[in-house]
Amino acid sequence: MHTHLFQLNIIWTGNNGTGTSAYDAYSRNHTIRCEGKADLQASSDPYFRGEKEKYNPEDLLLASISSCHMLWYLHLCADAGIVVVNYEDKPQGTMITGAEVRGKFTEVVLHPHVTITDASRVEEANALHHKAHEKCFISNSCNFPILCEGKCEVDK
Repeated sequence: MHTHLFQLNIIWTGNNGTGTSAYDAYSRNHTIRCEGKADLQASSDPYFRGEKEKYNPEDLLLASISSCHMLWYLHLCADAGIVVVNYEDKPQGTMITGAEVRGKFTEVVLHPHVTITDASRVEEANALHHKAHEKCFISNSCNFPILCEGKCEVDK
């Protein structure tokens, strides 16, 4: 077994002069900083008084799931000798909130669109999404369903 440690720094930048003196007195803006990488400006979702042009935790969760799946998928295709020349995903996540329920994600659906070079390997390429899902570190850490509705086509 190997243990991997990941670290970053979250810096709240939303003090508008009076701190958290009231719920509407402060900004939800913050900076995500990781040594040796570009800073990422973030906020909360506009529904929660954040700024829509900045990434929010929900965006980042969705991106983490999609990115991890993609990286495993590409790895498995390379190992199988399937040449992928394009990969794009448009994942969707459903989150519920309310007085009687704590906010939580109930489902994420990945929609990867993959282009490969060999028409005879489309079925195999599609099947590798299941294997990628099983190996994905992020999806293995989530307590809600993550579905994959992949589409594979051949490079023309």
